Parts: sequence; structure tokens; C-alpha cells
Amino acid sequence: MNFIKYLHFTKYQRTSIFLFFIIIIGLQVFYLMIDFDASENVDYKNEQWSAFQSEVDELKLDKQNTKTGNYLFNPNFISDYKGYKLGMSVEEIDRLMRFRKENKYVNSPEEFQKITGISDSLLNKMAPLFKFPNWTQQKTNFKSQKADFVKKDFLKKEKIEVLDINQATQEDLMKLYGIGEGLSSRILKQKEILGYFVSMEQMKDIWGLSPEVINELNSHFKVVIPSTVKKINVNDASLKELSQFSYFKYAVAKQIVTYRSMNGNFNNIEDLAKIKDFPVEKAKIISLYLEF
Repeated sequence: MNFIKYLHFTKYQRTSIFLFFIIIIGLQVFYLMIDFDASENVDYKNEQWSAFQSEVDELKLDKQNTKTGNYLFNPNFISDYKGYKLGMSVEEIDRLMRFRKENKYVNSPEEFQKITGISDSLLNKMAPLFKFPNWTQQKTNFKSQKADFVKKDFLKKEKIEVLDINQATQEDLMKLYGIGEGLSSRILKQKEILGYFVSMEQMKDIWGLSPEVINELNSHFKVVIPSTVKKINVNDASLKELSQFSYFKYAVAKQIVTYRSMNGNFNNIEDLAKIKDFPVEKAKIISLYLEF
């Protein structure tokens, strides 16, 4: 009974206890809703943002440097915008574009000025930024060497005796301007494949020989067909022998044998040219390797 009396409260006491519980519950709710790590997160995000901003600033600086044109470039591929930024007029840029449409290239600052018509002051500004391919410098050196070679050895070349191409050595071929070790080896290799040359026209079939080099060869060499060579007898040769001939593919050789067995012998190159896929454009040269 004594314990129960302590459970009886006055109205004022009950109100105070109720308010106390309300305050406790309110504090609990406040504690649960407020993120006490927010300040730490803000500081961390600020650090991240500062690092990101530094990267952005660096990228902007690189982009500005790029726009100023402070890097080397091939002037053959200059854009309208870049040419304008460097100080070229529309007319000067158009002259270069017309030149490039002809599939031509400028290979030096002087040639760039000649084509575009830019002033000396603008050329002095742009030239340090030009970067031409390495082969253009080699080409310049090559032209210089060619001029010296022609100047020093012109008389010597004029005295070169006209030789038989079938008897020419690699040293003989390399005496001609434009023929080095590679091209001379290729010419001799082609002669080995064919057995012998029958016409200087065959030089056109050798890969890598320019028209100028072929003219040099025609000026200093001729063809003498060896008298001891054995020609291919079209009417007696086997399929294997015909297919091994450089100007005949296996299919052509097979048709020759088939035609020959069904229609008899061939009388001349005109009869042979009737074979399907026969290389008619080479008929004259082919005829010099054959006998009927």
C-alpha cells in the first residue's frame, strides 16, 4: 500500500512528466534526422571539386595553346580556319587549295610562299611551324646529287657503249642514272625467269622502272637474241613445258594442248592468238620465244 501511493501524481506532476517524454522523443527524432557527417562530406566534395577544377584548367590551357598554332604541322593540309588564324587571306588559302586539288604538294617554305603568294613577314612567322615529311628532304638532296652527277659525269655517260641487254652485268646497269642495286637486280632476275630478253619493250613489264630509266636503258642497251637458245615448239611442247613459260598461265597452256589435239597444229601466232585468254597485247613478244 505504501508503494502504490508513490504512483499517484498531482496534475502538475503528470503534465511535467508528459512534457519530459515529449522532449526525449523530440531529441531522438532530431538525432535520427540530422547527418552529423555532413560537414565532413562537404569538405571532401570541396577537395574533389578543387582537383577536378585543376584538371579542367589544365585542359583549357592545352586547348588555348593548340588554338594559337604553337605546334608543327604539314602546310599541305592546313585548314581554312588555321590559315586565317595564322594571318593568311582568303585568296592565299584558295591558291593553296587549287594547287592541292591537282594532287600536288609543296615541299618547302619557299614553295609554299610561291604557291600562296604570302608576304615575307608572314612566311617568317609561319615557316618555323612547318613540318614536311622526311622524304621531301631526301628528295631535295636527291635532286642536288642528280645535278652534281649530271654535271660531272655527263660526258662520261655519252661515251657509254651500247651493250646487249642479255649480256649486261649488274655493274653495267648501275652505271645508268636512276638504277641502283635494287633495280639492277630486278632486271637481271626478270632475264633469268624469261631465259633472255627478246625486246627492249619488256623493260616496261619490270616493276619500279620509271619512264626516264627506261629511256636510259633504251639509249645504252639493245637486244641481241642468242643464236643458241632453244625456242618452245608450240606443236610439240607438253602441258608442263607450256605452263612454265612466263607469258602463259596454266589455263592458257591447257587450252593450247586441247585445241592442238582437236584441231591439229598451229601455223603461226595468229592461230595461237585465237585461244581464249591468250595475252594478245604481248603476241609480238611471245612469238619470238616460240616456233611452229
